[in-house]
Amino acid sequence: MEVKKVGVLGCGLMGAGIAQTSAMAGFETTVREVSEELLQKGFAAIEKSLERFADKGTITAEQQKQARDRLFGTTSFDDLSDCDIIIEAIIENLDEKQKTYRQLDSLCKPETIFASNTSSLSITQMMSPTSAERQKRFIGMHFFNPVPIMKLVEVVRTILTDANVYEDAISFAQKLGKVPVRAGDKTGFIVNRLLVPYLLDSIRALEEGVGSIVDIDNAMKLGCGYPMGPLTLGDFVGLDTTYYIAEIMFNEFREKRFAPPTLLKRMVMAGLYGRKSGRGFYDYTKDAKDPTPMNLV
Repeated sequence: MEVKKVGVLGCGLMGAGIAQTSAMAGFETTVREVSEELLQKGFAAIEKSLERFADKGTITAEQQKQARDRLFGTTSFDDLSDCDIIIEAIIENLDEKQKTYRQLDSLCKPETIFASNTSSLSITQMMSPTSAERQKRFIGMHFFNPVPIMKLVEVVRTILTDANVYEDAISFAQKLGKVPVRAGDKTGFIVNRLLVPYLLDSIRALEEGVGSIVDIDNAMKLGCGYPMGPLTLGDFVGLDTTYYIAEIMFNEFREKRFAPPTLLKRMVMAGLYGRKSGRGFYDYTKDAKDPTPMNLV
């Protein structure tokens, strides 16, 4: 099936990025949010991002206008009924996702592919409220932030995903200008399965006095050639997000490497989420470009 019309659920950070990417790739894109206020906030972010692309010469002013003209906002599920693929990017809450898919299943045409942008929840569990036929057309499409810039998308298949549907999703990801990687429905998929233990180990190293925040980051940057150290990366991703994903992975696998360290739990309880809150392993409140390491241990 050729995808012509795209639906996006949610116009937050990830949803807005997915919608923008879809529109820039030439697809008519309908974005659904729960309120007009959230919808307008998301569209303002898209406008700002498109302007940056135009200012840098990545796209022309005409392409900017064309992308914006392909975007349609709504607060009604009904406006998604004729979409060929619907990508869900709402809150990481299984009950909310299942409730949403249950509503959409009866509204959308039988050919519509359902895709979730979840980074950690089970696609199989998510699709359980939908019909047997829909479950064959259910996949994961995990994009990375910032979506318009990051090239990777993990395309996830369940044990019930139809092979042709999966190939359609791979082809669609390529048309978005992304590099798709194939992943099975295992918690964490590929990236978080490898990344989260690395981030957690760096926190344990800090807890155990192996090195300071700056030394741990510099060791991995200069010794392994990473663009940023693990503690800086944790701040960028969001320590609350890292903790949440680690909890899900630990509950799934019951392996120590996925267990959130005590320090991470305490930081999240204290509201130290990283860049988004102004403080994490580093304090960004005085100078975000040259943050100061926090005194945590």
